[in-house]
Amino acid sequence: MSSELAQFFWVFSIAIALVMIAGFYCLLLTYNLIRALIGLELLTKGMTLFIILAGYVTGHTGLAQAMAITLIVIEVVLMVVAVGVVLGIFRHNRSIDARLIRNIKG
Repeated sequence: MSSELAQFFWVFSIAIALVMIAGFYCLLLTYNLIRALIGLELLTKGMTLFIILAGYVTGHTGLAQAMAITLIVIEVVLMVVAVGVVLGIFRHNRSIDARLIRNIKG
């Protein structure tokens, strides 16, 4: 690996790690369901960037692009279903606080 490619790899790896840390923070330390979905979105974007970076570094850009597109499609489907569930919860409880949802029976 050349010096320029190694520097490129470390800079983008640090940026990807920061995006994923922000996603974990949003996902784990909030009770707001919308913020949790944003955290999940940040995590999947970080993984997409990591897959593209790994494909660039290893020289398998075609495989990395195919995997990234597949991940994006799965992510969109997951977000649509999750937002539908959050809207259903909001219509039922008039709140998107996860602490109130834990007490629902049935």
